[in-house]
Amino acid sequence: MAKELERAGIPTAHVCSIVPISKTVGANRIVPAVAIPHPLGDPDLDPVEERALRRRLLENALRALTTPIDEQTVFD
Repeated sequence: MAKELERAGIPTAHVCSIVPISKTVGANRIVPAVAIPHPLGDPDLDPVEERALRRRLLENALRALTTPIDEQTVFD
């Protein structure tokens, strides 16, 4: 889906737990997630730390959306 949205001119950040799979399917802006069962958080963290983690992931995805790219890019 991310690849088709990009083709239509809509920048898309693909947040994923397994980066090689995103590369294989052709996603352009890849944002690594935390883990397969909890891609956008970590239930083992206390609420303050988890909120900071989620904010970092969101800011990274927003940076990916606003960065011009010419090829697949992983935003660490």
